[in-house]
Amino acid sequence: LYPFKSSMIGLQNLGDPSLDWDIVETIGKGTYGKVYRVTSTKDGSEAAVKVLDPVNDVDEEIEAEYNILRSLSNHPNVVKFYGMFYKTDPIAGGQLWLVLELCNGGSVTELIKGLFMRSQRLQEPLIAYILYGALLGLQHLHNNRIIHRDVKGNNILLTTQGGVKLVDFGVSAQLTSARLRRNTSVGTPFWMAPEVIACEQQYDYSYDARCDVWSLGITAIELADGDPPLAEMHPVKALFKIPRNPSPTLRQPSQWCRSFSHFIGQCLIKDFEARPSVCHLLEHPFIKQAQGKDTALGGQLAALILDQQEQGCKTKTKHERINTRKTLIIESAPDDDLVNLEYLDEETIISHLQRRYNELQIYTYVGDILIAINPFQALSIYSPQVLPPTGTLPHFYSPPLALSIYSPQLLTPPSQGVYSTPGIYSPLVLTQKDRSPGVRALTPNFVIRI
Repeated sequence: LYPFKSSMIGLQNLGDPSLDWDIVETIGKGTYGKVYRVTSTKDGSEAAVKVLDPVNDVDEEIEAEYNILRSLSNHPNVVKFYGMFYKTDPIAGGQLWLVLELCNGGSVTELIKGLFMRSQRLQEPLIAYILYGALLGLQHLHNNRIIHRDVKGNNILLTTQGGVKLVDFGVSAQLTSARLRRNTSVGTPFWMAPEVIACEQQYDYSYDARCDVWSLGITAIELADGDPPLAEMHPVKALFKIPRNPSPTLRQPSQWCRSFSHFIGQCLIKDFEARPSVCHLLEHPFIKQAQGKDTALGGQLAALILDQQEQGCKTKTKHERINTRKTLIIESAPDDDLVNLEYLDEETIISHLQRRYNELQIYTYVGDILIAINPFQALSIYSPQVLPPTGTLPHFYSPPLALSIYSPQLLTPPSQGVYSTPGIYSPLVLTQKDRSPGVRALTPNFVIRI
């Protein structure tokens, strides 16, 4: 186990980074601050520095990352750690510098996005090589009773020599002999394991290091398809879907070998008690094809990285991770769905529903479920925004006409629309394929959809 505790970290004991490092350029942005390329004032060697500002104290995430990097970065598949520094600034606030190995090949997510921009994809041997490197890094962490808890493409960096490195240990957790499981819901939504999500609502629930295996399985799909499953959804809605949906698969399994699909299936077993460990997955046939081929496959990956950099492919990815102790910053979203709320505690939900109720908004979604609150008064079923342009409510001219239209539609599978314009007593019945902008321009008095 790593021996470093928070009591051993003091800002006053950290050196001034300007004595050892010069900033060259900005190379990225993380959860807490920017990442820069720096050079050593002593020998000119290059490194990356994660600058966290303003910092007045060392919080839990910084402490966790510092402790893990200081004790466990002596592995070829974990980013090297060169030290932590503190730069005082009485006006802007202090800056905490974490100086790390420069992985100037970018993240595997950037690599995949760049390939997709050129209508290409990563070949299976290189996917196996990247996953093999990630598994070795995770094995090193798990052997030291550390759970990463935020495994994803953006946290697997590449060197220009084809090296594969795990980074970002801000939400990692330590297991002890007295505590072999954790119960804090943290991570990036699309990659989070079902058991980790469950800890948010079920306080007696827990998980172990195999939550990293699930996240690696989602990362494997990301390497193949370009995005994790459910990426098109709002991240909070994805948190509802992941525990309830079947385990995800490749978008087009027929385009990939069965061994790859089987590897993903093993990673994404929903019952984590039945999910294999990292050690078992290192023996999987899909991963074993990369073993002993580091030089060849690393060279291929290095050539691919160089080619992409020469092509000038720039990609932008953004997936915020969450922590039950911190705020998830997301873009504003419609307020008619509770899954878009930043917090899902009882007080927030009741307050939100009360506000909508006061505005006579009695219908609110929770994902696919519709909540209706009795207004105890007569309300129009149409808001001013959706009333027909004619200003009249939808209506039929006679019950027989309504029945003659309604009955056939019950027997016709395709979605249909019934349109009638003022002064026209014979309605026009259209199937979905017949509809056109010209027909919609008739400004109907009523529209029925079944």
